[in-house]
Amino acid sequence: MFRVSFLKQPGHRGPSVRAGKKIMQLSGAEIVVRCLQAEGVEHVFGYPGGAVLFLYDELFKQDMVKHVLVRHEQAAVHAADAYARSTDKVGVALVTSGPGVTNAVTGIATAFMDSIPMVIITGQVPTHAIGEDAFQECDTVGITRPCVKHNFLIKDIKDLAVTIKKAFYIASTGRPGPVVVDIPKDITALKAEFEYPKTISMRSYNPVVKGHPGQIKKAAKLLLEAKRPMIYTGGGVILGDASVELAQLVRALGYPCTNTLMGLGGYPATDPQNLGMLGMHGTYEANMAMQHCDVLLAVGARFDDRVIGNPKHFFEEPRQIIHIDIDPASISKRVKVDVPVVGNVRDVLKELMRQIEAARGGPDKAALKAWWTQIGQWRSRDCLKYDRSSAIIKPQFVVETLYKVTKGEAFVTSDVGQHQMWAAQFYKFDKPRRWINSGGLGTMGVGLPYAMGVQLAHPKATVACVTGEASVQMCIQELSTCKQYRLPIKMINLNNRYMGMVRQWQEFFHGNRYSESYMDALPDFVRLAEAYGHVGMRIEKPADVEPALKEAFARKKELVFMDFLTDQTENVFPMVPGGKGLSEMILV
Repeated sequence: MFRVSFLKQPGHRGPSVRAGKKIMQLSGAEIVVRCLQAEGVEHVFGYPGGAVLFLYDELFKQDMVKHVLVRHEQAAVHAADAYARSTDKVGVALVTSGPGVTNAVTGIATAFMDSIPMVIITGQVPTHAIGEDAFQECDTVGITRPCVKHNFLIKDIKDLAVTIKKAFYIASTGRPGPVVVDIPKDITALKAEFEYPKTISMRSYNPVVKGHPGQIKKAAKLLLEAKRPMIYTGGGVILGDASVELAQLVRALGYPCTNTLMGLGGYPATDPQNLGMLGMHGTYEANMAMQHCDVLLAVGARFDDRVIGNPKHFFEEPRQIIHIDIDPASISKRVKVDVPVVGNVRDVLKELMRQIEAARGGPDKAALKAWWTQIGQWRSRDCLKYDRSSAIIKPQFVVETLYKVTKGEAFVTSDVGQHQMWAAQFYKFDKPRRWINSGGLGTMGVGLPYAMGVQLAHPKATVACVTGEASVQMCIQELSTCKQYRLPIKMINLNNRYMGMVRQWQEFFHGNRYSESYMDALPDFVRLAEAYGHVGMRIEKPADVEPALKEAFARKKELVFMDFLTDQTENVFPMVPGGKGLSEMILV
């Protein structure tokens, strides 16, 4: 333990806490704010309420930690989530008790599914009222337990500082994830001595970092013996900051590489060795190479159902699998692997590269050449082609033009649905942490608050949100937040007047019965954007797509909402139907 010294903040009463002197008695609310300052937190996304008013009072008295007022607690957690995804920092949200917590649960579950490091501070009724059905009481610990990495209920103010230290440590180490700290109102008012630990150790929590040398040696040998190798990478490469190490390995071996939806940008999309995204809406060449390889290296990925389709079909083709992951629970969970390696992805890839460089000989060049010839034949199918001569705006064309206008340098957030898949397919991400979307939970409504979090984390960056007319309405109230904080986000609304992905499934698998998927009561998005104080545009012709995007991005200080009226009948291809295998794709 050490005694923390802080500069005096505006409005703070009393002397600073200094090393070697008597430790000051601070209120619980002051302790929370001091902890956030000590952790280097720059932004907290939240919404006030009765149980957290002492906390808000202390935030008001200082200016090191900036609070961002959202218009709904779900958006607070989404914004903090995107802040973390785009920065490699821990995102922080603050909500009140009862409905504040329940509103936040969707955001917490979204972050949990995608392994995003977050600390969510929740208000709770006073300790003496817990369990008494007090006003705005809910069982926060019980409600959030299934969708957090860990959660805490503070019962003694003396535990407050060390618990917050534990929360940040747990959230950011091992397989990252959201951690909830539930603080009763009376704890924020009571006083105690404040000491913040420099480090923390927990007997029950010691994540493995270094991979086992013997397993890595086996992996290197297996890779070098491969005739039809494939490297399959996921979100763990992004979260583990291992993009550089991955690129070194892929280029040194000369092997094909594919990214999952969550792994886009982990290996440059424009590199010839990248076969594109794989899975349900992945490219033909990526899925076929994944299905027919003889040695598969999985890096920071979890073989989920949207990636490999039916596991029974996946194992119809024999292959040996190497799986690198920080989380031992993810290895052999859905697919039995031959060489498991538990450890930090970046550290394991460094050691794997060292082992390969030290090995005698290299890959079988003749076999690799033949493998690339086969991949070239699969690529020649041009599985992402679409009608470029259409008189109606094609959504793929909008995303392609967005990529052209932004030169591939934008941070792109998305909601969930057809537009999400088109953004993933047609915006070529060459850098990590530029693609921000909900993968595991598939949460509609995340796009706009995600864009807010990214823009606040990167004030000078170009931030675009690709959305749809159904998804965007779920958190559209955050246009008010964007106005308050002058966030110059560019909204690209691919408006086909349907819940597009729902409609596509109803067309393919439910006899064209479009039950409740037609959005026949849509707002005028241009006027709605203008009502919030932003710029609105409606684009109806293909010839106007590029000029509109150029005009929008030229407005450096304004949020521009572009409503593109797109082809209502367009579907996302390729598509692996549910329950089918990777080679059973619908291509047209």
